[in-house]
Amino acid sequence: MTLFRAVLMTSGLALALSNGAMGAQQAAPAKMMTLQMPATPDPARVTLDPKTTALIVLDYVEDICNSQASCKSQMLPAMTPFMEKVRKTGMPVAYGTRAQNQNEWLKEVAPRAGDIRITNTAQDRFYGTDLDKELKAKGIKTLILVGWKISGSVTYTSVGAMAHGYTVVIPMDTTSAGSDYETTIGFYNVRNSGTANIANEALKPNAVTLTRTDLITFQ
Repeated sequence: MTLFRAVLMTSGLALALSNGAMGAQQAAPAKMMTLQMPATPDPARVTLDPKTTALIVLDYVEDICNSQASCKSQMLPAMTPFMEKVRKTGMPVAYGTRAQNQNEWLKEVAPRAGDIRITNTAQDRFYGTDLDKELKAKGIKTLILVGWKISGSVTYTSVGAMAHGYTVVIPMDTTSAGSDYETTIGFYNVRNSGTANIANEALKPNAVTLTRTDLITFQ
């Protein structure tokens, strides 16, 4: 009887302490954590070989750009002269968007005969497509990624590109996102994906370099 009573009392005490601890946990307010986002590095100056470089254009289409102010107000003004510069080099240009947007490319940067055209079903344009095969057939080693959006298709395609052995260059003035916050997160993520390039070293192999259209020159 004494043993039973001791066990019962011990069990009751443990239950009371447990309930008290749970009540205290429930009553305690959740703690908020504030983190300082690392500053986006300055864009790097790069020199590229047109014979081994290709431009990849993602979702510069009416359906998307008409609903995203930064696409036509910021990205397109930078992309239009840069596209002319790219065309003069004769380097390969590839386009990737979903089936319903293939005829909706903005006229300033629209595909031409002979360009690579990918109809994608995922944000990574390498997933389930022949993009890698077509680029490798042309001896491409470096990719310039432009388009909508840095926190979506540009990020995922850059990861796919690095997984296939490419070095990636992203002109910061040719891509954006729905907010400044989302854009900053996108630039942070691409530098930390694959072979990380936190310091934004110019043309670090199999990594992403952030640059700007006026800082890109061709050999």
